[in-house]
Amino acid sequence: MTHLSKNQSFSRRTVLATTACIGLTVVPSCAPSGATMLRAADNNAEGYPTVEGVRRFADLLAERSQGELAVKLYAGGQLGQEKDTLEITIFGGLDFNRINLAPLNSVAKETLVPTLPFMFRSIEHMRTAMDGAPGQTILDALIPHGLVGLCFYDSGARSFYTTEKLIERPEDLRGLKIRVQNSDLYVSMVEVLGGDATPMPFGEVYQGLLQGVVDGAENNWPSYENTRHFEAAKYYSLTRHVLAPEVLVMSLKSWNKLTASQQELVRDCARESVPHMRSLWDARVEASKKVVLEAGVTVASPDTRAFQDKVKPVWEKYLTTDALRDLANDIQAVEVSGE
Repeated sequence: MTHLSKNQSFSRRTVLATTACIGLTVVPSCAPSGATMLRAADNNAEGYPTVEGVRRFADLLAERSQGELAVKLYAGGQLGQEKDTLEITIFGGLDFNRINLAPLNSVAKETLVPTLPFMFRSIEHMRTAMDGAPGQTILDALIPHGLVGLCFYDSGARSFYTTEKLIERPEDLRGLKIRVQNSDLYVSMVEVLGGDATPMPFGEVYQGLLQGVVDGAENNWPSYENTRHFEAAKYYSLTRHVLAPEVLVMSLKSWNKLTASQQELVRDCARESVPHMRSLWDARVEASKKVVLEAGVTVASPDTRAFQDKVKPVWEKYLTTDALRDLANDIQAVEVSGE
């Protein structure tokens, strides 16, 4: 049985209304007659690497199924915030959803593990682990909650940025109001590091930084650059404290309507879209770095060992079962060539 947090709950009427609106526009004029029409959502803007990853998946699916399966992609948050589209997907009103792991944390506890601070040693470690057995364990854990996990996309390395000073030691966060996602785990992480965790919708962060509502935030290079947050917070400290991926899921209700061969095709096409997404992501990171550095932002790469020691209580708080501790150990044990 699926359990949604209070923050994720909304009325069945909203789900039905949104589903009805989708239905009005779902069939592209170029779709072949008799095609099974599927709908996908991504709240990132057109051109963003995750959106292009979903688009590559859709193209592969249409090609490999010879037009039997077609996908209409709704990008840019057209269907609401992720917490909204998540429930729509569970109800079957959406077929596919590219979603951050944070909204899934209260649905399947296994999704907490890759979001723990300093769980991954590097981007390559994250990619290897999520493409392997630990990642499959997390994807499989979504099935009892009405979702079929298909693949992981990158979300980069999250680091702190602030308006007044660099964060080079945990002590530098003391007394600072740091915007975080609406996630208990992120709140816990900032608090044990000494900061004042301030949940805030992502769209309000820029004004919040300008007006002093918050003293800083944390995110990856592309988000820091694309939102122009670097104009308001000119100190970027590369703590790389979270390397959590994002996930492409399918509604279990929709999945069960497919034949076994179609299900296999969906899985294969999703996995084959991952290298394309990651290539775009890596290029986007480099482009964002260039923009930010040319704007005169001060960037530091602090020694993160003190940060890692400080967040140990967060691991203890959220790794509450043997299964979760085993999953964390399995991720940590993944070996990466060249390390």
